[in-house]
Amino acid sequence: MLPQFMKALKIFPKQAERVQLVDVPVPNIRAGYVLVKVLYAALNRRDQWIREGKYPRIQEAILGSDACGVVVEATDTDKHWLNKEVLINPNNLWGDDPRHQSADYHILGMPTEGTFAEYVCVPTDRIQRKPIHLTAAEASALPLGGLTAYRAVFTHGQVQEGTRTLITGVGGGVAQFAFQFAKAAGAATYATSGDEAKIAQIQKMGAKAVFNYKNAAWLEELAKEASQLDVIVDSAGGEQFAELVKVLGRSGRLVFYGATNGLPSKIDLHRMFFNQISIHGSTMGNDHEFTDMLDFVTEKKIKPVISSVRPFEEIISALDEMKQGKQFGKLVVEMKLT
Repeated sequence: MLPQFMKALKIFPKQAERVQLVDVPVPNIRAGYVLVKVLYAALNRRDQWIREGKYPRIQEAILGSDACGVVVEATDTDKHWLNKEVLINPNNLWGDDPRHQSADYHILGMPTEGTFAEYVCVPTDRIQRKPIHLTAAEASALPLGGLTAYRAVFTHGQVQEGTRTLITGVGGGVAQFAFQFAKAAGAATYATSGDEAKIAQIQKMGAKAVFNYKNAAWLEELAKEASQLDVIVDSAGGEQFAELVKVLGRSGRLVFYGATNGLPSKIDLHRMFFNQISIHGSTMGNDHEFTDMLDFVTEKKIKPVISSVRPFEEIISALDEMKQGKQFGKLVVEMKLT
């Protein structure tokens, strides 16, 4: 028998302590929905940015977009899902056009109640079976970051075997997936980081070369090692964005899914039009890409990089760690309350 209440991490935008572990009612299901008992949940930078008030229209809600769990309750038409380990597609209302999301699109975990809870109620069409080669903890780290990386690398970047590809800022979770996906596809994969320890770890993961972007000469080093790149996948933006255009070859593609360093003051349009370079903005991915991502991960036996797994009671300290940005890999919490 299910409990009446559960622990959850909620955002309270008008209170001094913006995120709090609280007791809330276990949600009730209705037709077309299932109740998932969360086994593990993974943090994303989105969660910390909401905590810091960096998202628009923040409202009270349970945070969290990533989880792996077990279906424990379903209506008659969905009984076949009972006791199955599942992942949750964090997309809501992408819409009918695979090229871009609808005006009503939003991500699980504010405003929709998210995965940082013992139970989460989601539409049945949002769940998929866990890849069999992954543990529940590994699988929990996959959905949001894996989907974002898959669309950037394959839909926009068109990466395939032999594609000369640079992934910037591979300390971040999405960038690590992008690196793993490009490498698994057979691309000649390069990377950047500003942390020597992380550079060493990326080298162990099989990068052709890794460059420290804090080194003033890193772009020249990259040009010598891998000039005429086919694809660059970036999340930082800023002044570096304009510099990256210089190392793209003809018909090169610059894909970006974030702008944490702000906007570039200028960009070399002459070089871009003469070399037929294209820039692609990318965010999340559609439902077909989510399925394709899971199939690709299963086929290539890709495993998310996990930094740590800790009890759910320590999730606020995990958010604090994420803010510092020193971890390499995903931060995961286990929903096994003490």
